[in-house]
Amino acid sequence: MSGEDEHGDGYEGYADFDRLALDRSGQAEAFDHIGDRYDDAFPHKEGQIDAGRWLAETLPPGSRVLDVGCGTGLPTARQLVDAGHEVVGIDISPGMLKLARDNVPEATFHHVDIVDLRVGGRYGPGGPRELGPFDGIAAYFTLLLLPRPEIPYALRTLHAVLRPGGLLGLGMVEADIDDFPIPFLGNSVRVSGYLRDELRQAVRDAGFEVAGEDSHAYAPASTDVPPEIQLYLNCRRRA
Repeated sequence: MSGEDEHGDGYEGYADFDRLALDRSGQAEAFDHIGDRYDDAFPHKEGQIDAGRWLAETLPPGSRVLDVGCGTGLPTARQLVDAGHEVVGIDISPGMLKLARDNVPEATFHHVDIVDLRVGGRYGPGGPRELGPFDGIAAYFTLLLLPRPEIPYALRTLHAVLRPGGLLGLGMVEADIDDFPIPFLGNSVRVSGYLRDELRQAVRDAGFEVAGEDSHAYAPASTDVPPEIQLYLNCRRRA
């Protein structure tokens, strides 16, 4: 049995795995341009803060936590560091990573795409720069930037870098869309989403139990971003 099958990853089975080498340069450039305006556009993050508190307080003290799509480091990486955890953040936007390093200098940040965490990938299990394993993962509004057919592979990749029983805090926007372009702070980003029953099923299929969930109606401060329903799932990796 291959390493990918053993870990339930199999990312290379994704039909578009080789399409432009999963080129996300457009998404990265958009967030480079957005920079610290992101926090200005989303000034109230009570839902994400509550979800991050669950992760920070449920994990054992001093846990290693991966912040996937860390953005500016606020609020999640800051929150986890303040709770005494060791935080490793990854993002595809160099601009966001610079802000994160300034905002949370106690954490470690890397310019890494989630696909590079796959089994045998450069930063994944068995890779030359392996980052894991981790006790917990925060993935708040990160997977929604992937094409929807890729999201199950990404979830299984996160499963592979978590220790058995490890925790995953997941944030998504409830929407039945796939790789849909939206205007965002003067740029265009592509987003995907699930209705909540489908999201729960995708998470379970990837090897997680859903221990709790919450939802929030959210209206960003920016007028070009439509109101949204934010979904938060508190998950635990099955062995």
